[in-house]
Formats: sequence, C-alpha cells, structure tokens
Amino acid sequence: MKDFQFEEDMGEHRVFKEPIGVCGLITPWNWPVNQIGCKVAPALAVGCTMILKPSGVAPLSAYIWAEVMHEAGVPPGVFNLVNGDGSVVGTALSTHPDVDMMSFTGSTSAGALVAQNAAPTVKRVAQELGGKSPNIILDDADFDKAVAAGVKNMYVNGGQSCNAPSRMLIPAAKLAQAEIVAAKATKKVVVGDPTADGTTMGPMVSEAQFNKIQGLIKKGIEEGAKLVVGGPGRPEGLEKGYYVQPTVFSEANNEMTIAREEIFGPVLTMIPYETEEEAIRIANDTPFGLSAYVQSGDIKHARDVALKIRAGNVHINGASGGFSVPFGGYKQSGNGREWGHHGFTDFLEIKAVAGYGS
Repeated sequence: MKDFQFEEDMGEHRVFKEPIGVCGLITPWNWPVNQIGCKVAPALAVGCTMILKPSGVAPLSAYIWAEVMHEAGVPPGVFNLVNGDGSVVGTALSTHPDVDMMSFTGSTSAGALVAQNAAPTVKRVAQELGGKSPNIILDDADFDKAVAAGVKNMYVNGGQSCNAPSRMLIPAAKLAQAEIVAAKATKKVVVGDPTADGTTMGPMVSEAQFNKIQGLIKKGIEEGAKLVVGGPGRPEGLEKGYYVQPTVFSEANNEMTIAREEIFGPVLTMIPYETEEEAIRIANDTPFGLSAYVQSGDIKHARDVALKIRAGNVHINGASGGFSVPFGGYKQSGNGREWGHHGFTDFLEIKAVAGYGS
C-alpha cells in the first residue's frame, strides 16, 4: 500500500484516485475468511464504506470478522454486516441506487444475475466467478512428479475451489503412465472426519453440493470416460455424511460434461493430447479463464506456453502467486482483480483535473 499512488501528475494536469463510495460485498462459502479479507481490506484501505453479505452456508467467520472490526475501532457505519439469502439481500444490494459498486465472488450464473440487477443503476460490478482450469503436463516435465502434484492440488479443500486444476492435459503416449500415478496419489487421500488424526479430506459443504458431484460423476461414466479410481457413492466405511470418493477420469475429451462444467468437488478429468498446439487449444476451449497450470522441465518452454493461455492466473511448475499478485479471470470467470496493488482498483474512481498545476 505504501507504494500505491493516489495522485499522478501528467504535466500540468493531475489524476486523482478517489474512493468509489458504498460497496456491496457478497462472499461465498468456500474459503470464507479469505474472500472477506480480499474485499473488505482494500475497500477499507482506500476509504470506502461497505455492506458485507456472507454466504448463508458459512456465516460464522463473518460474525467474527465483524467483532474484530468493532474491537479495532472502525467507525460505525463504515463496515456493515447483513445476513440473508442472495435472492433477497443480494438483490437489494445490487439494485439499490445508493450502492456504488458490487464485488461478488461465487458461481458464474449468480454473478451474471448480480450484474443484471446492477445494470439499471449503472454501478460497477467486480466478479470473481467459476473456473475449469487446465493443467498442461508438457512432454519434457518431470512426469510422475508433475502428475502426482496435480492430483494432490486438485483435492485441496475437497476440490471446492474455483481455481482447482480440474482438467489435466496429458501427452497421449503417456496417458497410461499418468493413470497409474494418479491412482496411486489418489489412494493416499484419507477421507473422513476432519477432526480425526490422519484425515486429509473431509466432507463436502452440503447435501446439494454432494448430490451435484454425484450426478456429474455418473454423467462422466455415462458419456464414456474411463473411471480410473473412485466413482459414485461414499468412500468405504463412511455410510453417512457428505463424503465423496476422490475420483479420476481418463480417456476424456473436452466435449464431455465433466470437462466443461465446474464440478466443485474432488473429481479430476484427464484429457490426452497429440501435439502441444492441441494442448493449448484444449486449454483455451472453455467459457472460463480463471487459472491455468503448466508443467515443464524447461522454464523458457513453460513461459512460452503460459503466455498462450487465456487465463487470469497461470502457475508454472507449482508456483503460487501469493497475496501480492492479482487474482481474477478472463471470460466467464469474471472481471476485476483482487490482492496486491491491483486489488485497490475496483474500489476507486479516476478523476482527471486538467490544468491543475498551471
């Protein structure tokens, strides 16, 4: 923040960056504290007031956040918390003429509805939406290591992450090898009570999410994808609860439902490719563009491929951007950016004063 400039001289003119005003913030149930932080912190830092509507599925972290804001001495009316359904509270915020901008994180369909509701008042809408991120394993990668790491990354948070590397693109000649590595990595996952020692993956967030994932796993089987490991139903020994078997499909193509739709669960789809050009085409053949992953033993090669991917974030050989790097997507994965200096931009208006210094 100390290096961020709120004023910029352009000869005899000056450009000012001013707080946009009242911000409506809608956050999701996955990574709830993270998503509250990446909206509230920059809005507060640049001088905006805000109304936060957290997910009704995961509201408790927002309560704690509100208590922290109060104890920190944030003036009354600057930070406001309102709970409720998106169809009620979310609609009220996005349509209200006194709300100057909306920042939304969630599904693409819900984000589109927020934008539609905001359109009559021509307010700014920043969206961080869904993804179907490709993970390109190039032929010169440390193959077994790259596949195993990609599988492990897919299962983080039970696969309930918008930037999960859910499409693994594999050289066709190495697909059988990739299946063996993926199955081995998947069998190391311990599904169960998240409070129990040794558990590495807990249940899904809700019955609705559990049922959606089960339906898409069955769809993958119906459409002819090869089931490598996992499948429908709960893991052995877990007769109740929203537990899903970590699942890997292979011999898929990019037209299958499991390669097109965001499953938001521990389901990996492996797609073979014949040439690097085909891999890039498949990676970009999606309505989404949030994240992408490239694995290669040659950093220059990885960079060349990364620059051809239409996604807001591209990770080379497992690198993480951290909180100083902007996060956001292309296409139906949204607009605007969060984190770092770029994270302030959505909460600022630009004012040019001509002749200011004359």
